[in-house]
Amino acid sequence: MERREFIKAASLLTSAQFVGTDLWAQHFRAKRIGACDWSLGKRADPAAFDIAKSIALAGVQVSLGTLADDMHLRKDEIQKKYLQKSQETGVKITSLAIGELNNVPYKSDPRTDQWVADSIDVAHNLKVQVILLAFFNDNDLRNDPKGMDAVIGKLKEVAPLAEKKGIVLGIESYLTAKEHLYIMDKVGSDAIKVYYDFRNAKDAGNDIFEEIKLLGDENICEIHIKENGKFLGDGDIDWQKVSNAIDDIGFSKKKWSQIEWSLPAKYDYINGHSQNLNYLKKLN
Repeated sequence: MERREFIKAASLLTSAQFVGTDLWAQHFRAKRIGACDWSLGKRADPAAFDIAKSIALAGVQVSLGTLADDMHLRKDEIQKKYLQKSQETGVKITSLAIGELNNVPYKSDPRTDQWVADSIDVAHNLKVQVILLAFFNDNDLRNDPKGMDAVIGKLKEVAPLAEKKGIVLGIESYLTAKEHLYIMDKVGSDAIKVYYDFRNAKDAGNDIFEEIKLLGDENICEIHIKENGKFLGDGDIDWQKVSNAIDDIGFSKKKWSQIEWSLPAKYDYINGHSQNLNYLKKLN
């Protein structure tokens, strides 16, 4: 073997070994762990950054707003407050989320069309790439082919704008990986990805480890890490096995993971999230 070919082969082997054993740990060393503002008790409130700083979280996933405040992050002056607070605390804005879609369904309420379109400009202004679109409660797509078709049609319309701005719209739902892939295929845009939540998928009866393999890194834009009403490690999800599965698909260290909830009832936000963050850092 020529020297150049030997070096190339050795490099590929080393890279393969690294990807297979250390990506998840690398992910944490790269400080790409944040938390959702609603999980910090400060939904649609810049004060979430102060709490995140006290926990030593690297970022905050911020809500576009609520129905009551008319999705206030669409306003320039509110965006400036968030950017200023992020700069002051050193805590990054990781991504946007439109959780209000659970109550005002994207699949059926025309008001949401403008919310989603506007959120793309907001994300661009805040220099983030991912927007979470929530499909739970009144917006649940399970056993609703009409609703799914409506969402596919809406995403087809808004996807070109997202593509132009370099923004990804992440679908978070109880649907299976195959159903998510079906939606993505029908929309036909790289701007549509899956926002994967292990707890939601397991609660829906899906095999999270088969789903991770099926989706692969290329179809997952960001992930939620949570246990409902319990600390991470105290529920029935094997997070070490999740760590290994994430390694296996080569989950990008450039992508964010968000701690969501994972607190016993009435537990202190700061101490609780600190415990969860320390737990994640110990995974290998």
